[in-house]
Amino acid sequence: PQCQRAVASCVFGADRPASVGDGIIRIRRETKGRGGKAVTVIDGVPESADRLKSLCKQLKQRCGVGGAVKAAQIEIQGDQRTLCQQHLESMGYKVKLSGG
Repeated sequence: PQCQRAVASCVFGADRPASVGDGIIRIRRETKGRGGKAVTVIDGVPESADRLKSLCKQLKQRCGVGGAVKAAQIEIQGDQRTLCQQHLESMGYKVKLSGG
C-alpha cells in the first residue's frame, strides 16, 4: 500500500515486521496443552520473519534450551522469562513480563 504497486511486486513486504502492535514485547509462561511442561512465549516482537528466527536462535543459545518461531511468536522451552527479558532489554526493546 505504501509503494502503490500490486501486492505481488511490492518491495516493502520482504522486510516488513510480522506484527507491529504497541512496540512492547510481552513475555509469558504457558503450560496449557503441553502436558504440564512450561514454555516461555514471546509476543509482539516488531521484526520480520527472518529476524525473528535469528532472535530465536540467540535466545535459545542464551538460555541453553530449544525453541521455535510459531505464528509470529517465539517459544522457548522452560520458564526462561528473566533471561529472555534481560537479553531483549540489552538489545534495546521494551519488555513486559506477564503472569505464570
